[in-house]
Amino acid sequence: MLTLSRLGVIGNLSRLATRCASSVVQEPKIDDFTVKNEPVLTYLPGSQERREIEEALKKTASNTEDVPIIIGGKEYRTSEVRYQVMPHNHQKKIAKFYYATPELVQKAITAAVEAQRQWDLVPLKERINIWLRAADMMATKYRQTLNAATMLGQAKTVIQAEIDSAAELIDFIRLNAYFAKEAVKYQPISPDPKSTINWHRYRGLDGFIAAVSPFNFTAIGGNLAYTPALMGCSTLWKPSDTALLSNYTIYKIMTEAGVPPGVVNFIPTDGPVFGDNITASPYLAGINFTGSVPTFNRLWAQVGQNINKYRSYPRLIGECGGKNFHFVHPSAEVETVVPATIRSAFEFCGQKCSACARMYVPQSLWPKIKDGLISLRNKLKVGDVNEFDTFMSAVIDDKAFKRIKGYIEHAKSSSNLEIIGGGKYSDKTGYFIEPTIIQTKDPLDKLMTEEIFGPVLSIYVYPDKDVNKTLELVDTSTPYALTGAVFGKDESFQKMALNKLRNTAGNYYINDKSTGSVVGQQPFGGSRMSGTNDKAGGPHYVLRWASPQAIKETFVPQTEWAYPYMKSKDEEYLEAIELMERRIL
Repeated sequence: MLTLSRLGVIGNLSRLATRCASSVVQEPKIDDFTVKNEPVLTYLPGSQERREIEEALKKTASNTEDVPIIIGGKEYRTSEVRYQVMPHNHQKKIAKFYYATPELVQKAITAAVEAQRQWDLVPLKERINIWLRAADMMATKYRQTLNAATMLGQAKTVIQAEIDSAAELIDFIRLNAYFAKEAVKYQPISPDPKSTINWHRYRGLDGFIAAVSPFNFTAIGGNLAYTPALMGCSTLWKPSDTALLSNYTIYKIMTEAGVPPGVVNFIPTDGPVFGDNITASPYLAGINFTGSVPTFNRLWAQVGQNINKYRSYPRLIGECGGKNFHFVHPSAEVETVVPATIRSAFEFCGQKCSACARMYVPQSLWPKIKDGLISLRNKLKVGDVNEFDTFMSAVIDDKAFKRIKGYIEHAKSSSNLEIIGGGKYSDKTGYFIEPTIIQTKDPLDKLMTEEIFGPVLSIYVYPDKDVNKTLELVDTSTPYALTGAVFGKDESFQKMALNKLRNTAGNYYINDKSTGSVVGQQPFGGSRMSGTNDKAGGPHYVLRWASPQAIKETFVPQTEWAYPYMKSKDEEYLEAIELMERRIL
């Protein structure tokens, strides 16, 4: 029977919620604490972490984990079975999972709505303690479990996994707890606290949040699903099929840390099934999304069509990728440009929202930059993530492989395009595509304007005299505005470019690669078709998932209805006499 145990969901939450029912006044103060970014381990030969990850990889690879649908803390399985495979060895299955039916999605909505009402009563201090406990578990006990699931399931090299599923995920959990703590410090002005106190509290959003997470960053999945929960919301988490195991590992850790049943519900399912059901529910309170523009546009359109059904206006937060640029000025240092571009374009096969995909190079520097790029590209090993000298592994799945292959074939067939490095591919064992560098004569070719999301770098070489004209191309040739980098030692040019390219990137880099934002250091997000630019990893992101309430508490009774200016002289005289008489008596 597919039934929801309300007692199990609500009972656990009620026990937590009773801790906040002792007073009408403000929530108890949160203990002060500070945080810093989680250190990134190096995995040098012979190191402790190297031994630990090797053991975790063997353990993870030896098992196909059965991953259920989880609603209100209960496990469900359906007849629609799917498998997550290793992208670099697609014959090897690492997870078996099940697609939720429309009925199960509806059941999850019911569980989430019921759980949210009790979870929202749990003091923020209690929630923060759960988050800090989870971060500590991720940093120690489960660090290599997370990394191994990410390496094998998403084909990340050890350092890319460490940056993502360890350091960035831990940073999201810890720093969002810190940002929430700091946010509630603000209280409104109370001019005369003896007569009136004004105060402010944050509530979760009434209903449920739909969290739709991508394959390319394990940390993003944790952030999308659990940051709303930190602020008193409940979520339906639709993980990516190709990040299923790592995302399920996050779910288990957060549950072990103390997140009660029903607060986050784990719902693998077909995208349209999920989208159609969540947008049709009157209880939809928000969508937290990272993925493609067409999918986000579809969800946004469905919300618009159903706007009259909702109990409140859903909050729509989305990050949709980009066509990120490196712009090279004639004054740039080639020694900086070349390695920064190779890393930005080809780490994790260019499957980062921030990866450099288009590059503009002046003719005067092109010979040196070309030689440098080709020389470094030829040193990059493409292979199995278990081999620690691998620079990049396979792309995520067969769909990505076919899409990226199509762009490379376009380059081979066009007279305006020349492949100067790479261009080969094979899906015999895994979905492998060489890091590919393409020079174009046309700055508006689709290789320079469309998001490829793969290891393909397209370069337009411009005449030095056209530097300002080429800056215009950076701004106008794509619909995206996520990340970008400008290289050059000319300070006056850098100042001019910073203003000229003001709206081209939510994350803008000067003499640095377009990738590598760190939680709390470079809050991430872009505008235009790159998303709503709500800056995940920054102090304001948590507030997008809270509903503020202003409260005025008065201790002096209100007995008068009329204002002084409304009274006549005779009324004032009689009131004064009456007051004197009362004092005499």
